[in-house]
Amino acid sequence: MERETLNVQKAADGLRLDRFLALAHPEISRSAIQREIRDGRVAIEGEDAKRTSQSVRVGQSISWSPPQQEILTPRDIPLPVLFEDDDIAVIDKPIGLVVHPGAGTRETTLVEGLLATRRLPASDDASRPGIVHRLDKETSGVIVVAKTTAALEGLQRQFADRVVSKTYLAVIEGTLEEEEGLIDAPIGRDPTRPSRMAVAPTGRKSQTEFDVLERLGDRALLLVRPRTGRTHQIRVHFSYIGHPVVGDAIYTGRLQAERLMLHAWRLALQHPRLGEEMRFEAPIPDGFPPFDHTRLPWNRIPEALDSQS
Repeated sequence: MERETLNVQKAADGLRLDRFLALAHPEISRSAIQREIRDGRVAIEGEDAKRTSQSVRVGQSISWSPPQQEILTPRDIPLPVLFEDDDIAVIDKPIGLVVHPGAGTRETTLVEGLLATRRLPASDDASRPGIVHRLDKETSGVIVVAKTTAALEGLQRQFADRVVSKTYLAVIEGTLEEEEGLIDAPIGRDPTRPSRMAVAPTGRKSQTEFDVLERLGDRALLLVRPRTGRTHQIRVHFSYIGHPVVGDAIYTGRLQAERLMLHAWRLALQHPRLGEEMRFEAPIPDGFPPFDHTRLPWNRIPEALDSQS
């Protein structure tokens, strides 16, 4: 990209250099901007910037060549919107839709659908603008996406501190003896099949709460609340205790339903700018057992836990 020069206006006087450049180019991640500064590719008044936290002053000229980002192709696809304002978009993700591009994945994604009509802030991964959490391709339900850098940072803190309430509905195989329970087992990459996750002693701490809503012969409808947010967590945990999610071909090796019977039903969090608690609910898809879900109370937003565990 050609070198550009930005002049510091009065409103930006005193900003950190990396913040100043991030405001000028919200499509570029802060970490990418910081790398450019550290590598000596950003100049203030013709001299290489010394540090990312260096303050800019009114009247200064900042010159650099904005780094190229991975190209995402905006695509016009139908996305059921549950809520949207200037800060966030909350989507009822359809089954079969990938959230963002990944290694070996070039099918249409949720991110590309959002980019067709919206600008999304850059994250540390150029393929994941605005993304603060994800759902598996085979999982349907509610997902929140940030539309501004401030919202991205605020939501990232909430998910890292585990002060977001996530509630899923799942249909599992077999008959559970308990009416409720907590699965506490660390999850890491499966050494025998790297595309899968597994319960492993060296994995990261992972906890999943559940309540049995209804017993369905050789199956059961569950209300599931993951305390942590590991990849494939719910699927791995229930497979580990011998009650895999119905339709989970990856962790059972067989397909016993038209879809994975896992749905991200409810999400509660604080609005990243307003600070108000907000609750979002995705309609229950066809194929799930009939149940009077209206009588189920909302879970409170949990108090902050140690995000490093």
